[in-house]
Formats: sequence, structure tokens, C-alpha cells
Amino acid sequence: MGIDFVTLGMFIIDDIYPPPTAADQTPQKDIIGGAGTYSAIGARLFSPPPKSKSVGWIVDTGTDFPADVHETITSWQTGVLMRPRDALTTRGWNGYGENDHRAFKYLTEKKRLTADDLTPELLASRSFHLICSPNRCIEIVKRILERRKESLGAEFPRPLIIWEPVPDLCIPSELENTFAALAYVDVISPNHEELGQLLSGVKADGVDKRIIEEQAQQLLVHGIGPAGKGLIVVRASKEGAYVASPFETSWFPAYHTDSTKVIDPTGGGNGFLGGFAVGLVRNENATIKAAQWGSIAASFCIEQVGMPALTPSTTPEVDHENWNGHDVLKRLEEYNTRMFPANP
Repeated sequence: MGIDFVTLGMFIIDDIYPPPTAADQTPQKDIIGGAGTYSAIGARLFSPPPKSKSVGWIVDTGTDFPADVHETITSWQTGVLMRPRDALTTRGWNGYGENDHRAFKYLTEKKRLTADDLTPELLASRSFHLICSPNRCIEIVKRILERRKESLGAEFPRPLIIWEPVPDLCIPSELENTFAALAYVDVISPNHEELGQLLSGVKADGVDKRIIEEQAQQLLVHGIGPAGKGLIVVRASKEGAYVASPFETSWFPAYHTDSTKVIDPTGGGNGFLGGFAVGLVRNENATIKAAQWGSIAASFCIEQVGMPALTPSTTPEVDHENWNGHDVLKRLEEYNTRMFPANP
């Protein structure tokens, strides 16, 4: 079985500290995290075994790597490449303040991934997820395509490239570099705050759909993808996601309408893009279906601190799985019905 999805986002083990207003001030340690991990789990949610092996990612296991974390990752049965590292695992400190403000810092040296980390199997993936600066995006895509041409031949199909601009560089001084990077990717996906900061230098105060649509058009007019036919996907928190191409635009609501179901929004956007990517490559670039897959993937990522839990199935189907006690495909069906109710 080939690889459908590979992320070059990082794996991180997080320590999470609650806001000062929380009744329980106990920090949560050794939580599986990282943008790469969340995007991989977003793709994995729609990939029951044996298709789970089509989800590729890289985990550098340091000398302090917890045994239970290793066991959890193994239980997902993905196409993960776990590499021993003669150093500490990449770890992060997450502190929450008022109004869901989240502060982050690295506790150990980070291990950033490049195109040269890809094994021949991972290199042949149908899609790649990147989270990086504009200039690094261009560098990585060029190297991926160069290596694929060398090892797979010039006739091998071009992969789908999905790019998350790194939040710290969504600033006006990087706008020209961002425009340059658009030609190398098929999908660019900032969240609404990042999009606003990139274009105006001002962080969005809430979600204004009209403003998001206007700002998305400012990127679209520059052409996304080698043929200028690519997509912008703006992840807009509780308002869902806005997906726009030169041919169509649509809003996709968030699955959860009850805020009490959202325990920690961390990773929801990364998970969305993992589900979105496999939705595109497995459904002949059907944007609506891909966005629905992404919305459902995000819903599972935000229901707890850390990763959703793979739970035993209550039905005997071989390809049937439950995550957080829920059937992914049934949730997708419910979401689809909500978006497109049957005529009376």
C-alpha cells in the first residue's frame, strides 16, 4: 500500500499548565502534541487498518522518550518512522492564561524536519503537509520535487502540497515572500487571525466572515499552485472554515455547536488539514468532501487535552473503529446531513 499523506510538522511532548483561574492547578505532563502529530491523527481518523499505514510521519525518539507514549503511537498502526535520537525528545511548555491565551516555549532543542529526512517510501506520498516560513516552504517543495524526480522519474505525478504558514511570520514584511510561495503549493491554510496579521498587521478581533472572504481573495488573485487553480482554507475557530478557489467558495461550519464539548482547541486546525488532505487525494480533489473530512477530524482533536483516544469497537466490522467512543463515519454522515438536509 502506498502513502497518501506525509507531514513534515514536528512531534512534541507537551507539559500543559492550566490558567490561574482553574480550580485544579495540577499540570499535565508528557502529553503527545505537535502540529505534525495532530495533522497525522487527522488523516489517521479516516484511515482504519490497513489504510492506517498510508499515513506517514516522523517521530524522533530521544533518550527520555516515555514508554507509554511509544505504546500509544504504535497502537495507531500508522506508517510512522520512529528514529532514535541521541538527545532529549523535543519538549514544549504550554501555559494558559485568561481568555484562552496560550503561551508556548521549547524546553529542549527542537528537531526540525526537512525533505532529506524522507525515506523513499515517504517521499512517494500523494500529499505533503508543511508548517514553515514562506522561504522555507519554497526550499522544501523544490527539494521534495527534485528528490522525487531523481528516485521516481520525471513522469511520477506531482504531489498535493498543503502549507500552513508559521504563525510568527504571518506579518506584513513577509507578504511578498508569501506571494512567491503560493506558486509552489496547492493549498495555503492560515487561520483567520494569521491571515489578518499577514495582510494588515492587525490581529482579528473575533471572526468577521465578510472580512475573511475579502482577505482570502487578496491571496487568490495572486494565483495558488503551479497553474493558479489552488485553494485557500481559512480556519476560523468556532465559525468553522472558509474554503475558496478561483471556481467556488464555501463556508463549512464547525461540527461542535456546544462549546462545552470543546475541551482544548489546540491542534484542531492541524487535525483539520490532515483530514482535508486525505479527503482530497482519495476523492479526486472533491473539495466539499475534503472540507467535511477536515471538519470532522478537527472535532475529534479538540474534545480533550492531547490526542483523541482510539477505543474498542462495539461492532464486528473489520474496518470499523471508534475514537473517543464515537464512530468517525457516523459523525461524518451526521455532519453531511446537517449541511445538506434532505428535502421534505
